Amino acid sequence: MDNLHNQNNTLFIESLSIKEIGKAYGTPVYIYSQKEITDNFLRFQNAFSEYPNLICYSVKANSNLAIINLLSKLGSGFDIVSIGELERVIAAGGDPKLCVFSGVAKTHFEIEKSLEHEILCFNVESKSELERIEFVAKQKGVKAPISIRVNPDVDAKTHPYISTGMKKNKFGVDADEAISLYRYAKNSSFLEIVGIDCHIGSQITDDNPFVDALDKVLELVEELIQIGINLKHIDLGGGIGIQYDNESTIDIETYINKIKEKVGNIEVILEPGRSIVGNAGVLLTKVEYIKSNPEKSFAIVDAAMNDLLRPALYDAYHEILNVDTSKKESGDRYDIVGPVCETGDFIARDREISLEEGDLLAIMSVGAYGYSMTSNYNSRPRPPEVMVSENKHYLVRERETLDDLFNKEHIINE
Repeated sequence: MDNLHNQNNTLFIESLSIKEIGKAYGTPVYIYSQKEITDNFLRFQNAFSEYPNLICYSVKANSNLAIINLLSKLGSGFDIVSIGELERVIAAGGDPKLCVFSGVAKTHFEIEKSLEHEILCFNVESKSELERIEFVAKQKGVKAPISIRVNPDVDAKTHPYISTGMKKNKFGVDADEAISLYRYAKNSSFLEIVGIDCHIGSQITDDNPFVDALDKVLELVEELIQIGINLKHIDLGGGIGIQYDNESTIDIETYINKIKEKVGNIEVILEPGRSIVGNAGVLLTKVEYIKSNPEKSFAIVDAAMNDLLRPALYDAYHEILNVDTSKKESGDRYDIVGPVCETGDFIARDREISLEEGDLLAIMSVGAYGYSMTSNYNSRPRPPEVMVSENKHYLVRERETLDDLFNKEHIINE
């Protein structure tokens, strides 16, 4: 996190002490840097400069209304994968006409509501979906804007759960089928072809797979021109990785320059999510107990897999820092684990860190797929979210209460 620093033996986000935020809101608590989110978004915009582009923030990364509102004010469009995400964009002041709707299972209701909101484009994933969109558009007497999501069969060399651009993945269609679907759409009175779409995966740290996918998409664009189909935009998806540990990742300016050199003057849409919010978030948690046996030492914290699923789901690495920076850097080795009754409930394994009971720990790089993947497993209320702006902090989601856990449930009385 660029806006995290050490001051007076404690960690600060922007100009605020993390320890003071913990006192104000309790733990666990998600904390975001407004400046870092802003800087990350503007880096994409500035790299394109005057070149025609639309940056569509991927709402699934973090769907908090305050984040969507901030990005909307900066001129962002939005990549959505459900009607719920579209309604979030609208509730936060975002423009539905700048939304692209991705995802493999769009329902009749979702298509209908999206047409009513006049979204920018449906990214179509199958022949059946294209026919459904056409059917709903005909019912409503409108034309549905569409692009076809092409699966370029490019190995993004990322975690298999977040690889989306190979033939064995459920997403998109291959090149031959894409041409067939475009021909179908061209002859329809209720479909409007506006673009082509491609997304090969997430947490990709080398731009070569992106460039390979772009080359394959451009070959298709040329084929489409030959059959009289001219596109308004090329959507290259998202997936740029961030630094969780010490790994190198993609230089955004270099990648975007490669796009501009290859594409020509057609508008380019990108769908970044993690690269905008990932490193802008911290999950603050407290060490409740330290426990040892002949094999292991455990630091048991008050955050669990229901608060941060990525380590349990992906075996993902998150850096963990003691908020009290006066503690020596080296220490004992701990598995940092939560209260949930699962052996898989861990935040980190075999991590060397100096800590003691009562310490506050900052779990880094949780802005993307952190809160958005939370749950109430073990009947645990989800944590609050806080936005920091310079020397001010704002509660942007309240901590759930115990009553919230079951206020929509009903007992059968007979």
